[in-house]
Amino acid sequence: MTREKFQHVTVQDGERTIGEADVRSVPDQDSLHVSLSVDAGQLPPGTRTQLVDAVLDLPEMTPGTHLRATLPAGDGEMLDQIRNRLTDVLTRRAGASLIVEATVEDDRGARGRRV
Repeated sequence: MTREKFQHVTVQDGERTIGEADVRSVPDQDSLHVSLSVDAGQLPPGTRTQLVDAVLDLPEMTPGTHLRATLPAGDGEMLDQIRNRLTDVLTRRAGASLIVEATVEDDRGARGRRV
C-alpha cells in the first residue's frame, strides 16, 4: 500500500506569506491534487503566477501527470498561468472556487513560460 505525500508551497513577500498551495500526491498514481490560495488585498505583481509556477516546477510534475487544482473563482492570473503551462485544461465552478483539471506536457509544462 502506498501512502499519500503532502507538500506545502509558499510565496513570501519579505517575512509575510502571501500565497500558499497544498499539494497531495499518491506515488502509484499519475495524479496530483492542489489547493491554491493567496492573501486578500494588494499583492506584489506576479504573485499568483509565481505560486502556480512554484507548484508546476515540483519534481512530481512529470509528463502525463493529471492535475486537479482548486483555486479562487475569478482569479484570472492563476488560471491563465495554468493554461499557459498545461494542456487539456478543463474548468468548472464550485461555489466560490474553481476546479481545474489539466495534464502536464512532455516538456514539463514550459509552454508559454516567461523566464
